[in-house]
Amino acid sequence: MSPVPLMSSAALRFGVWRPLLNLVQGAASMAAPDASGWRVEWLLQRDGALSARQVWSVYAALCLVSVGLAGGFWYFGAAFVLPFAFMEMLAVMAAVLMYSRHAADREYIAMRPNLLRVERRSGGRTNCVEFNPRWVRVEPDRDDGSLVRLSGQGRSVVVGEFVQRQHRRQLADEFRWALKHLED
Repeated sequence: MSPVPLMSSAALRFGVWRPLLNLVQGAASMAAPDASGWRVEWLLQRDGALSARQVWSVYAALCLVSVGLAGGFWYFGAAFVLPFAFMEMLAVMAAVLMYSRHAADREYIAMRPNLLRVERRSGGRTNCVEFNPRWVRVEPDRDDGSLVRLSGQGRSVVVGEFVQRQHRRQLADEFRWALKHLED
């Protein structure tokens, strides 16, 4: 299957493009792109079904049901069930802790004519790398389906972790297109 042709100046698949000129009643008027001043932005994040808060709510409900059932067995003489229920809930809590720690992982890429900022949040830590967009190269990290590497001025960062493998090339094409048309 051949790659999808590049998009028009107003439609990006993964990002949001804010043109510098907006047409108002047929006349061109200068308008600020938005309050933050970013010309184009991408927010790439996990495609999780539940937020961390929702997972903790499900965990609490599961604990109530499990302890309730184990308490019933304990009441009728099967006392060994209660300790196993507590061990099971500790194991489930460990899994929930790992999930909730990474539920908010994301990559935020924003560009304006004089700055490209990449913020990567993973496991509660945020790393920020800034580039001059005129000197940024966009290339695959290893091969065609791999992550996208943005590099320049002696720094580099790999993005695209939350984009499906078959769409990473299109994401790289969007970056290249936005870098090329940033000052239009």
